[in-house]
Amino acid sequence: MNTAHDDPVRRRRAQVAKWTLLANRIGYLLLALAMALFVIAFAVGFSPTMATLIIVSLVISFVLLAPSIVLGYAVKAAERDDAERGL
Repeated sequence: MNTAHDDPVRRRRAQVAKWTLLANRIGYLLLALAMALFVIAFAVGFSPTMATLIIVSLVISFVLLAPSIVLGYAVKAAERDDAERGL
């Protein structure tokens, strides 16, 4: 029986899962940072620098989260399909 160590497809799938998990964590961290910066800017007063930091955090967060969420679901579906087929 093939394991993740000798099957190149499973090895690659595990690598994709690792990178999507990292991208998810960084993306959600940046989203939380953007929300915190917004609250701080709302309390203190908006400045062009603060608005730029909020927008940059949001954009990078979305760029990381969109593909990582989709790829994460794809990896989980492929693993589930393999398990159902007994591979």
